[in-house]
Amino acid sequence: MHHIGLDFEKLKYPHNGLYTFCIQLGQRLLQLKADDEQLSYYLPAGFKDFKGDFKKIPYKWYHRYAFHPSEMDIWHAVHQTGNVWPRKKAKKTILTIHDLNFLFEPNKSKGEKSRALEAIQQQVDETDHIVAISQFTLNTIQEYIKVPKSKCSIIYQGSEIKEFPGFDAPQYRPTVPFLFAIGMVLPKKNFHVLPKLLEHNDYELLIAGKTPGDYFKKIEEEAAKYGVSSRVKLLGSITDEEKYWYYKSCKAFMFPSVAEGFGAPVVEAMHFGKPVFLSDKTSLPEIGGDAAYYFKQFDKEHMQQVLEEGLTHYAANNPANAIQQHAGKFSWDTNAREYIKLYRSLY
Repeated sequence: MHHIGLDFEKLKYPHNGLYTFCIQLGQRLLQLKADDEQLSYYLPAGFKDFKGDFKKIPYKWYHRYAFHPSEMDIWHAVHQTGNVWPRKKAKKTILTIHDLNFLFEPNKSKGEKSRALEAIQQQVDETDHIVAISQFTLNTIQEYIKVPKSKCSIIYQGSEIKEFPGFDAPQYRPTVPFLFAIGMVLPKKNFHVLPKLLEHNDYELLIAGKTPGDYFKKIEEEAAKYGVSSRVKLLGSITDEEKYWYYKSCKAFMFPSVAEGFGAPVVEAMHFGKPVFLSDKTSLPEIGGDAAYYFKQFDKEHMQQVLEEGLTHYAANNPANAIQQHAGKFSWDTNAREYIKLYRSLY
């Protein structure tokens, strides 16, 4: 019997990209495992969403300091900031690194960046295999972390949108065409560059996502600067039904982030065949490919020109089908098959 353990402790934080990754990987592995493979999931207290044949490793506060999965053939740490790290390791360990975004955040000091890199370097040194979620992430790892290329691989994340075709009751319903953005409202998402796009048109801008700090004030300041405050709406957290409605109904999707390891909302918007406007930073050109439009800088004239020319191109060429086909390349089924293939290669 081959014993595989996965750290899904991050499931205690719902409604973000890492939560989705854990849910999708965990459920699909249960469908793919062979009879001679035992899955064990380290889960937060009270989590009961997984259905199938697996063992639950219950959360204990001291596991942060003393966790010993030595009886396991594989231990998979699914994120580089996990609180649980084996002190007596399994036979083989895998670490998935989603990003090194802190390196690109201007509010991080040199000391903070150095300490974060040291912590990840220690994990990498103790790991048998590193998985990056994009080529960009792998390139960044190899630039800043000492790790042999033979120890690394790429497994892209998937994308899956829950559809609610009968839903028609969002918390806020625009009466004019609107631009949509979604994500944690943090400086790295760069949402404050978007209000200027509302000049010389009647569009609204809807931004969905938690606002854990005061960055939202900068968005409001930019909206006031361009005289568009009444047309910029910060929605806060939204339901899956509302997310479906806003993606389906928007005129275009905006994602000007300057620090992404993958960029799941990009693929979600493409699922609907929508025109997608991205920054050309970090992983976004890799994920958006030729199916997206790009802001190469964030001054008003350039951004307004990219938006106008992109919408004109979209209307003239109707590339919705091609955009949807591009989104289809990112599959959770493929993601899980690649991981179980990796596990089996390390037995």
